[in-house]
Amino acid sequence: MSVKIGDFVDIAADGSNYKGRIMPNSSKDVIFLKLESGYNVGINRNSIKSIKLAKEVKKNNIKTKKTAVEQKKGLPKIAILHTGGTLASKVDYETGGVISRFKPEELLDLFPEIREIANIKSVFISNMFSEEMRFENYAKIAKAVLKEINSGVKGIIIGHGTDTMHYTAAALSFMFEHLNVPILIVGAQRSSDRGSSDAAMNLVGAIEFINKTEFHQVAICMHESESDDNCIILPAVKTRKMHTSRRDAFKPINDNAIARVNYKTRTVEILKKIEKEKPKKNVLKIKFEEKVGILKTYPNINANIIKCYKGYKGLIIEGTGMGHMPISQGENKKIFNELKKLVKSGCIVVMTSQCIFGSVNMNVYSPGRNLLDIGIISGEDMLTETAYIKLAWLLGNYKKDIVKELIKKDIRGEIKERILPDEYLSKYDFNKGTD
Repeated sequence: MSVKIGDFVDIAADGSNYKGRIMPNSSKDVIFLKLESGYNVGINRNSIKSIKLAKEVKKNNIKTKKTAVEQKKGLPKIAILHTGGTLASKVDYETGGVISRFKPEELLDLFPEIREIANIKSVFISNMFSEEMRFENYAKIAKAVLKEINSGVKGIIIGHGTDTMHYTAAALSFMFEHLNVPILIVGAQRSSDRGSSDAAMNLVGAIEFINKTEFHQVAICMHESESDDNCIILPAVKTRKMHTSRRDAFKPINDNAIARVNYKTRTVEILKKIEKEKPKKNVLKIKFEEKVGILKTYPNINANIIKCYKGYKGLIIEGTGMGHMPISQGENKKIFNELKKLVKSGCIVVMTSQCIFGSVNMNVYSPGRNLLDIGIISGEDMLTETAYIKLAWLLGNYKKDIVKELIKKDIRGEIKERILPDEYLSKYDFNKGTD
């Protein structure tokens, strides 16, 4: 029998019967059902004895509840820009598909509590998976942000998929050389229809932080822990996604969080000094150099891989330890020679570390010093992702000589001269709780 996503079916398999809606699924070997109990179940197609169609889904039957969007006096106006992701998504149980809600009335239906803390302007930019992001998308987002800033909003929230959220946060940080309003990038690990969803809390936390502080930079707002107690405001250029599915997946690296927002009390605890002086004008530079790459070093890496970057303007090498590559013995000497050719061709090469925490120091061991001698630049304690975005942005907006100087300097908080003991993993208990 031919059935499709959203159909209500009765399946007999392995001596059991399952009744529910067929859900979206990338596997050809398994059918997923949303059972009447609300739980999902996966059924191997080979085990299915029969499928009976109980109710066929009707196309275009998704109805939006019409809700008047009332602007309340005394509440700040905040623009929420949507780029896709889980934040404004839910499963439609008639179609079995995941749908996104971007209109103001739809957003307020999803998160009714935000009516009491802000007047919301909802703006659709795109609906895409975050792994599909390209530099052109960063420019589109930045232009939309600037438009809303110029309209007089108190702050901007960007709904974003979590997989590359930290790339976009870094990109916006560098593109806005001067910023006089807050930009909070907010995501969700679990959609709003799930009991364990983090969507509402992350969104409310971002709004409360904007309302109650004078912060005027770019930051990320996500869960601090697996519990529904606090959201954490994280530095845009020093944050990384550290878990595939946990709600507290995002952690500051070589840095501390900016603030903590308690969901129950709505209090904001400032954890780092916030600069109060705001620039009079927002300055935006949106260009990125396309020919910039990331190369991760590993045992048995081949010199021919270096040749692939011929013609590139910039390359981030994610080296081992304090900033090393296999360049000294046997076949590895060919890698060193290819790196010399690459640097000599004019490509700016920056070294970061595969280690998540700590800083590159290429002066400690001879391989690092040899790499410095041929012109490879130390990335200090920059995250590989941040270094990549920074180099592409610098090359898009400045001459090469200036880029070589600025890549080594801290311009948005991406480089720290001294990493404090409490800015390491031990401060955050990654093992606390379970998925």
